Formats: sequence, structure tokens, C-alpha cells
Amino acid sequence: MRTVSFVERVALEFSGNLFPHAMCLGDADNDGLNELVVGDTSGRLSVYKGDGRSPCLSSSSLGMITCVGIGDVFNQGKNFVVSVSGEGLCHVFFLPWLSNPAQDAPAAEETPQPTAIRPTLQQHIPANTKVLLISDIDGDGRCELVVGYTDRVVRALRWEAGAGDCPENPVGHFVQLKKWLLEGQVDSLSTNPRVDGSPELMVSQPGCGYATLLCNWEPGHPNSNWESEASSVSSEAQMRDVIPHQTSARIQNKNVSTHLIANIRQGDMQGEAVKSGLFALCTLDGTLKLMGPDSLLWSVQVDHQLFALAKLDVTSDGSEEVVACAWDGQTYIIDRRRNVVRFHFDENVCTFCAGMYACKGGQNSPCLVYATFNHHIYVYWNVGLQRMESSDLLTTLRSRPAFGEQLARLCLDPEDTARVRELVTELLYGPARAPPLGDKSDVPASAPSSQPSERDA
Repeated sequence: MRTVSFVERVALEFSGNLFPHAMCLGDADNDGLNELVVGDTSGRLSVYKGDGRSPCLSSSSLGMITCVGIGDVFNQGKNFVVSVSGEGLCHVFFLPWLSNPAQDAPAAEETPQPTAIRPTLQQHIPANTKVLLISDIDGDGRCELVVGYTDRVVRALRWEAGAGDCPENPVGHFVQLKKWLLEGQVDSLSTNPRVDGSPELMVSQPGCGYATLLCNWEPGHPNSNWESEASSVSSEAQMRDVIPHQTSARIQNKNVSTHLIANIRQGDMQGEAVKSGLFALCTLDGTLKLMGPDSLLWSVQVDHQLFALAKLDVTSDGSEEVVACAWDGQTYIIDRRRNVVRFHFDENVCTFCAGMYACKGGQNSPCLVYATFNHHIYVYWNVGLQRMESSDLLTTLRSRPAFGEQLARLCLDPEDTARVRELVTELLYGPARAPPLGDKSDVPASAPSSQPSERDA
């Protein structure tokens, strides 16, 4: 395990308390560049763009926001910002094209004020929300809104559009497709492709476990009457379509919270067969696992409490690495081959996310976002790494053809590690030299002779 340091960061102005799922990255204004969306417990939603320290857009009186998301929740080919509160208030925003406030602000104005925005839709859903997901979970090409609750319930909702529906003025409402009841608390929601490419809805379960939820509703099944639905469907029916899975035969602590991230993209691994459907799990007791479709690829145990999990391509090779963050700021980046890189953020963390963000240069770059308990948000941008593997000077030199050609001119065998290391040492520090002949500082003084001299004779 090697340690890295990231120094390029932006400190954002923020005052408030966050839930773990109330911060996300995504293209909120549909301009191809990602923004940061944050919702706090006081009901304020803030949108940050570029390297501006203050939000460019904000909205208030949204309830105690527990989770936010960005996606095409209306199935209109555009992204929307979704905010859900613990009271069950669901707000959807369609944002205008944004510009970088740091570039547009006058020189005399130190802190530009955010523009107030109003939601394009407000609807009540069941309360006690915890986490949300915007994704196609049944393979029909349309996105659903999946919401996890503190009472171990997961609901799948879909937008039913009415006449004259448009992004600026949506007409319609969310209807419930299905409700599942799980055995343990729901901390993460994600979708993972099956072998045939169809999506599979996955939910994390305590004890480093997970469950897959069957999306087998029939056309015409949606129900917008939450109360009648709850009374007509028994708990046994709600649990029938929940398939639990354990990642280890060893009995683990069933009370430890677990987080999950799925659909981890893998590029061309130097001729290796690329497996789809990779997903990772982390637990509060420091366990981190990468799973394949039918096997455990690796498991890592650390001495920190992991509470957040993300995926990010930090090497720009087409393969996403697993990023796990602990409460004390320790951040682990691990690739498919179990190469581990560690970064230490120097404050305690209440909310963490990782992804692509357009901080500088007008393009998205990999970044890490930390929200602290001291009401600060730090964005570490451009956190790319050349490689995940540990390396040394000899390994780097041997990978260059010019170095091998130079060794051939010197009649040296590239496999003779001792002689090559000696050559590199001489080139860097100079050849080892013997002490000069005239220097008597290192020559021990001769003992007095016991033989008489000529003068004594």
C-alpha cells in the first residue's frame, strides 16, 4: 500500500448539516459539464459549478433533505435534480444553462449571491426516506425513481406524464410500481448488469451482505394511492421478491452497516477477458470486497470505519477503481488487481462522494469531495494517477526502449540487476572514490619505534 498526496483543491462556502446521501455529482444543467448538488437538513438545496466558492443556484424550504440525485427522472432526454426530504417531500428541479460564477463575477464583488430557483414539481411520497436511485431497473429503456427508507422498505416509482408534459412545466405524477420489505437496513441502492445485459436492482444489507430485488410488475400495475397499497399487500408478498446473498461463509456481525456500489466499468485489461457485473461492498468494521458475477475477486481489511463507497477512473485507462472513505478522512483507492493507494484527508468527514467534476479548464476531471463536521466542503480536483501499481526507478527505466539500447552499447545484460543498479548509482551519485594519497587524516599514526636512532647511537 502506497500513500499519495493531492494538493489541488477548492474550499466551498457552506453552512449546514448533511446526511450521507445528500451530496452528489452530475450534469445538472445539461451542458456536458458536471456540477455539485448539496442538500442540508435545514431544507436548502445548493448547486455549485466550476471553481466558484459559493453556490450559483439555491432553493430553500424543501424540508429536512436526506438524499439528492441527478438523472432523467421524467424520461424526456434531459437531466433533472431530485431532492427528497425525511418528511416525504419530493422536489424536482429543471435547471437553466449555468455559467461559472467565478468567471462572471465582477472584480469588486467578492462573493456573488446565488440565484434562487423554484422546483418544477412537488409531490408527497411516504416519509422516512434515506437513499434514492435514478436508473432503469427493469430494462424497458425508461428511468425509475427508487427510494430506500429507514423502515427497511424500498419503493420503485415511475413518472406518469399527462397531456402537455414538458421539462419546464411537468404535467403528471409519480406512481408506485412495487414495494419490497427487506430483513436489514437499506444503506445503498445500485443497478448491476446481468450476463445478458439486463439490469439487476441491488440493495446493501448489514453484515457485508446484499439482496437483489425482482422487478416483475405487470403493465397497468402502478398505484398512486400509498395507503391502500400498504394495506392490500402483505409483508410476505413484499419479501417474496427479495433474494438475499452473503459474500462469505463466515458469520459476520449482522449489526454492522454495509454500503454497495455496482456496475464498475472495466476496460481492456491487457488482453484479459473483461467481466461485466463487478460490484463492491464496504462495511463499518473496515471490510472491503470486490465481487464478480459469481465469485469474490478480492477482500481487503483496513483499520478504519468505512462509511462511503464510490467508483472513479483515476488512471484514465477506461477501468474504474473502487474508492472507499472512512469517518476520519482515510480514503482508499483500489483497482481490480488489488493495488491499493491511500490518501489521508486531515478532517473528520460526514459526507463523501467521488466522480467527475468540471472545476477548472472547462472539462470534467476525476475529483474527491469531502463534507466535514465543521461546515466545510472541499473538492480535490484532478486527482488522476499515472498508475496504481507501486514502482521503482529500475522498473521505470527498463520500460523505456532507449535504456535497453544504451545497456547494449555498454555490453551490459539488462537482467543483471546488481550491475545495472551499480551503474545507475554511479550515474546519479558518481563513482565510489578511494581517499587521496596525500590525505593522512584517515591514516592511523604510527607507534613509536623501540629501536635506537642514529643520533642515539
